[in-house]
Amino acid sequence: MDSLVSTDWLAAELGSPDLVVIDASAHLPNAGRDPRAEFVAGHIPGARYLDLPSLKDTGSPVPNALPTAAQFSERMASLGIAPQTRVVVYDDSAVKTSARAWYMFRLFGHPQVAILDGGLGKWRAEGRALESGESACDGCGYAAPNEDRSGVRTKADMLANIDSNAAQVVDARNAERFVADTPDTVHGLPGGHIPGARNLFFADVFEADGTFKDETGLAEAFADAGVDLAGPVIASCGSGVTACVLLFAMHRLGHDHGELYDGSWSEWGADPATPKETGAAR
Repeated sequence: MDSLVSTDWLAAELGSPDLVVIDASAHLPNAGRDPRAEFVAGHIPGARYLDLPSLKDTGSPVPNALPTAAQFSERMASLGIAPQTRVVVYDDSAVKTSARAWYMFRLFGHPQVAILDGGLGKWRAEGRALESGESACDGCGYAAPNEDRSGVRTKADMLANIDSNAAQVVDARNAERFVADTPDTVHGLPGGHIPGARNLFFADVFEADGTFKDETGLAEAFADAGVDLAGPVIASCGSGVTACVLLFAMHRLGHDHGELYDGSWSEWGADPATPKETGAAR
């Protein structure tokens, strides 16, 4: 299974016993949307609801921290997903949250995971079937196959990187928040960015219909942002969600060495001791 699948592919594969479709929708607080209620109102037939907003380590000082292996395993078991299951994740979110779910599956060593290109919006626009109601499935035993957090960066790592300049930092937020023309109202913080960071707004890796750009378009987006994908790259954003979109885009270009600063601006910007820059990337 490819890591990016089309609506045609999924329509043909629905009902396969080794395939589970997951709704990984989550929304910004100011969106005024309830992802669970929307799932119940209409979802891809047979899909199961991930409840991504609750899949986080609430014991961590990092806002919206990635879940522990135990938390991830428990959620997978409740959804009837086994380590060998093929998983397709989709969303109906402006911030493309299926990429965050994709990153989690990879983090915990579940290789058979793909994103539905265009998400629920494309599926619905094509007039494909939807069903309503809660998802139902038989639970199963699940243990995360192989947790690997070597690519998850901490605030201490990011501070050290400012001094060493060992890795490029690419920020997925929009330019207005990055340069501090506007405050980061999503997280209740001033605008700005980690010193030395480059800016690639996550929306710039998508076509108008919500599908990912082709390899040429993705490569141009990173090049225009001044990011050399052959070198070390750490992705950041507001709270570790849209940074995963950039990591998936890198993956589509054959670069799986990208790393994630999970705390992102919600941690960095809230700490008065961390250095900040404003204005365009230098």
